[in-house]
Amino acid sequence: MDAKELRNNTPDQLKDQLVALKKEAFNLRFQQATGQIASTARMREVRRDVARVKTILNQKAAEAAAAN
Repeated sequence: MDAKELRNNTPDQLKDQLVALKKEAFNLRFQQATGQIASTARMREVRRDVARVKTILNQKAAEAAAAN
């Protein structure tokens, strides 16, 4: 997931993506605990994607507040 792609999304789309990523992270944690995880690198990717989405959401909120 690229930050440039995320900037084109609306805040509602970003929130939906954030929910989906958090669900995926939750499922990956369970897979790791039970020893069924296929790729541990995916956990890191998901964690970083969550951070990217949150960063973009905060930037958009700051821009909206500055515009008003």
